[in-house]
Amino acid sequence: MKYSQIIGVVVALAIIANCFMPWSYVASQQITITGLKATGTSFGKPGLVNIVMSIVAIIFFLVPRIWSKRTNMFIAIFNFAWSIRNYILVTSCYLGDCPEKRAGIYLLLILSFVMFLMTLFPKIELKGRD
Repeated sequence: MKYSQIIGVVVALAIIANCFMPWSYVASQQITITGLKATGTSFGKPGLVNIVMSIVAIIFFLVPRIWSKRTNMFIAIFNFAWSIRNYILVTSCYLGDCPEKRAGIYLLLILSFVMFLMTLFPKIELKGRD
């Protein structure tokens, strides 16, 4: 794809912004869980790894070397796996108390998958073999 690197950078920035959106809401404790704010729970900051991996992915999207494109595939799949982990962690029921899922957690999964897809189509000039 011609614009896969630009789309990858935009999606990575969207993942960073998404970590500030509400991911779930626990009605019994009146807690809104985001990627960086989960006070009242034992989740810590579940979106921090997504932010770090997205920053690294942006750097590798912008470097026009074959090794950076290959490394970026690993970074993106790790980011997607961490998003799945966050989905399972944040939306699981604990002691009969099930949180209400918000749009941010679904958006995190979709954006992480799109970022991984953009790593599969790098635009890189290869020298011809003579």
